[in-house]
Amino acid sequence: MTHPSEPAVYQGQFGDFTITRDDRREVVIYRAGLMAAALCFAVGAGLALWQAQNSFVLQLLTLLYTGFCLSLGVSLLTIHIYMAPLHRALQVFWAIGCLASLVIGHVNPEPFALTVYNQPLSILGVGFVFAALSGIFFKEAVCFNRLETKVLTPLVPLLLLGHLVGWLPLPLAQGLLVSWAVLFLIFAIRKVIQPIPPDIGDKSVFAYLKQQRLTKANAL
Repeated sequence: MTHPSEPAVYQGQFGDFTITRDDRREVVIYRAGLMAAALCFAVGAGLALWQAQNSFVLQLLTLLYTGFCLSLGVSLLTIHIYMAPLHRALQVFWAIGCLASLVIGHVNPEPFALTVYNQPLSILGVGFVFAALSGIFFKEAVCFNRLETKVLTPLVPLLLLGHLVGWLPLPLAQGLLVSWAVLFLIFAIRKVIQPIPPDIGDKSVFAYLKQQRLTKANAL
């Protein structure tokens, strides 16, 4: 019988495993990053739709976008994804998008939000950040079958590509932005109240995949 102070033992696909305090802390950090990113995005979207021409608001949007990017980066650092190449790809997308955003924000004299709005081609750089976010939505949709992430997975690229090619009418684009902000908040809130172990996943799979990579590396 397991002592109450000992970690519970779970039956995985490739053997038993336990969930440690560090595992739980990573999940909490992952969810905190998502919540912070969702709040930054929702507040930014609301301000953009309400007071987009106000100079103070435009400066605040830049700060909110920075907070969104940093929070998303924290989540991408601590998210549990079985496929290591996919995990690394999402992190690379995030890094490319952040670097592009940094360049765009410093090269153009006008506020960052206005640059992205007035120069749709900037989406080709900034959009990598949101490609990483879409990857999280896709992962959550596949793993947990959440309705909001099933909607967000195609909604995010639809809005960004629509802005890039200029075929979305303004009212529709605004409606999609509001839907994105609301669904993102719903997703983040539901993650906070979700039990922790499912977000950790089957650690025996991680161990098995790591052993497979080591075996292949040693064989070379």
